[in-house]
Formats: sequence, structure tokens, C-alpha cells
Amino acid sequence: MKVLIVNIRVAKERVGEFVAATRENAEASRKEPGVARFEILQDEADSCHFVLFEAYRDEKAQASHKETPHYRKWKDLAEPMMSEPRTRVLYSEL
Repeated sequence: MKVLIVNIRVAKERVGEFVAATRENAEASRKEPGVARFEILQDEADSCHFVLFEAYRDEKAQASHKETPHYRKWKDLAEPMMSEPRTRVLYSEL
């Protein structure tokens, strides 16, 4: 299992749009056969900070996710809403 943790900061005036776009992406992502989990977390102390918790069955599933139409749509919509570049850390389940 590969787990990707993505930290995202969104411009305050774009939070609602970001949540809507990210929910749509998450719902479609959960239907991919290689996706074990796809969760959206919002920081309770900072409503502009989000974490995506993405669990993939293997490296191939993680790579395939980035080729899906729903991911590409999300990326095109969400990136302009971010107040800074997102950061990612990939973990291996032990």
C-alpha cells in the first residue's frame, strides 16, 4: 500500500469552490480499483488548510490516478485556487 499525504493551502475567498471541486474528485477517485481510500481533511484551526489522504493499493494505481479525467479536471480547477504550491509526501505501509 502506498499512502500519499498532500498539504494544500487555499485562498480564503476560494475555499467553497475548492471543497466542491475536491469532493467531486474524491468521489470519482474512490471508484478507481486501485484506490483504497481517498479522504479530504480540513484544518479546524485554519479553514484554508487542507490535507488529502490518498491510499493506493500499489505504485501502478497511484500513477494511474494521475491519468484519469477527474484528476486532470481537479488539477486544472484547484491549482489556481491555491495560495501556495501544494506539498506531497509518499509513505509505504509497513
